[in-house]
Amino acid sequence: MKIVFFGSSNFGVPALKAISATSHKIIAVVTQPDKAKGRHLFESSTAIKETALSLGFKIYQPQKVNRSEVVKFLTDLNPDLFIVIAYGQILGADILHIPKIFSINLHASLLPKYRGAAPINWAVINGETKTGLTIIKMNEAMDAGEIVLNKSIAIDSSDTAVSLERKLAREGASLLLECLEGIDKKTFQLTPQDSAEVSLAPKLKKKDGLIDWHKEAQEVQNLIRGTFDWPGAFTYYKGKLLKIYKATVAQLPSCPVAQLPGEIMQVSKEGIVVVTGRRSLIIEELQLEGKRRMKAEEFIAGHKISPGDRLGYIVA
Repeated sequence: MKIVFFGSSNFGVPALKAISATSHKIIAVVTQPDKAKGRHLFESSTAIKETALSLGFKIYQPQKVNRSEVVKFLTDLNPDLFIVIAYGQILGADILHIPKIFSINLHASLLPKYRGAAPINWAVINGETKTGLTIIKMNEAMDAGEIVLNKSIAIDSSDTAVSLERKLAREGASLLLECLEGIDKKTFQLTPQDSAEVSLAPKLKKKDGLIDWHKEAQEVQNLIRGTFDWPGAFTYYKGKLLKIYKATVAQLPSCPVAQLPGEIMQVSKEGIVVVTGRRSLIIEELQLEGKRRMKAEEFIAGHKISPGDRLGYIVA
């Protein structure tokens, strides 16, 4: 089959590499335009572009994918199939109907759960113990197409959004090859999604990382894992932003009633124990505004932090 691959993030890299090793022909790779990043605003390419360059594929980077000139360019390629993985732009009907077969999308959840831009993050934030991968025949609605193939994946208690993305990316490459074989041999089946089971996973915003210490310790830990490494979980300490990178739920008895959510309960080389709405949390890695990331033991040695101090906004 002649394939056009649409993608931008690291999530699609294993799949692009896997397809390149098959008899299928990738006739073009469509990815987001280069962007200026960092203090010096150097041009930065997407992970998919870097991979496509190393594999020798033709690269196309339209600013707006649904423009008429893009439709013409893609139509002239005479493709059999479009594969879309974390591309970053919504494809309109004129684009989706170009391939001779259809357009498919690999999505990082068990659809119809977690439709949207951040399914991996929200699955971890919400404390899910499993997620998965779904390949759909694309239509104009967001992540709403018929299911071609799916696979369930366990979420380990130690998984962050980053580690889970890597796991899903690897498994997604294998699932995609299985899907391509079914399409090529015409043995695939299409299954409609159950609209009653739909849930959403919108793009994360910076404010989504703000810790609410009134929530249970497990919920706070899930937030830390699910927002790693962007936007990152954060709170405030003595008026400065404090990022929390790693924490565990403390195996301690309930906190005294007099202690408030966000209040520091204990300080030791094992970590900083903070009161939450239920149980407490041991902060193990953190970073104060203007400083580098460090272990709790090192942080404690350099800062006058003690039981009774309180993290987060304090309302008088």
